[in-house]
Amino acid sequence: MILLSNEVIIFLFVEALLLLLQGIAFVSAVGILSRWNFEASTALQYRLEKRAYLVVLIILFTLGFKMVLLPYFSYTIDQLSAIVPGAMCGAGVISANDYGPPLLSLKVLIVFLTGSWLILNAEDIKASSYPYFKAKFWLFIIIFILVVVESIVDVLYLINIPTGAPVSCCSTIYGAAGSGDPLPFGLDIFRLLILFYLIYALILAANYFRYTYINLAANAFFLYIAYFAVVYFFGTYVYELPTHKCPFCMLQSEYYYVGYFIWGTLFLGTFFGMAGALLKTLMRKEVEFVYSASAIFNTAFVLLCTLYVAIYYLKTGVFL
Repeated sequence: MILLSNEVIIFLFVEALLLLLQGIAFVSAVGILSRWNFEASTALQYRLEKRAYLVVLIILFTLGFKMVLLPYFSYTIDQLSAIVPGAMCGAGVISANDYGPPLLSLKVLIVFLTGSWLILNAEDIKASSYPYFKAKFWLFIIIFILVVVESIVDVLYLINIPTGAPVSCCSTIYGAAGSGDPLPFGLDIFRLLILFYLIYALILAANYFRYTYINLAANAFFLYIAYFAVVYFFGTYVYELPTHKCPFCMLQSEYYYVGYFIWGTLFLGTFFGMAGALLKTLMRKEVEFVYSASAIFNTAFVLLCTLYVAIYYLKTGVFL
């Protein structure tokens, strides 16, 4: 049974513990926000400041763990492929029911907002007057609401993974057996790659000139295009097999877990690129380091993908 899997038990236990702690922080955050007045020199404000310090520590601890749980969730569904009929990797498991794909998207959104909260909190602590105190508490409240929804969908997803009937494998979902043209906008591989590198160049330019909202749009579009580029082109060089198109198999030990580095650098690069706009809106100022961080991680992602193609060509003298 899925719920008796060791990985699932650990995942659900940690999620439940974090949800409990975040629930406590949520109730306290609502109470603090309703009475907070940093300019006041009252006993109530003093108590609120002490309580707020503890609440921020709880939020910091729980959100830090949420960042780690996304790769662990990917690891968990990959391990479940051994007991779900028909699944060869996490692709079949995540697509085993209608809850899987939206759940994965929701988890990515929560991690994005979590990362933004961590940066906002760090900037707030630097300032003596805590100028972003209310902003970070409101952002946490939004995150907590999403986490509650995520927890419900987690359970619905896991209890509805079939174990008595086969699910689709990655070759059916992404490979030649898949139906229709998988690439967006009617692109072929060649034009997809041109677009991939052009958007990357635009991101570097937007980072250099500090064009916040161009950076936001470029990184969001790059995340979308890069997904298809990895699955339908660069990934085939990881597998060294032109017919093997899958975003999950590269997370396995046979490929030295390189998928965590590929998807991790892509997420971090686009996260910093998009988070700059959210932080600028909340803080009314630029957070300078996000530009260099976006450029560094996106460059690492592009170089890693390109390196696989170059090494394969040097070894064989042909492209897949």
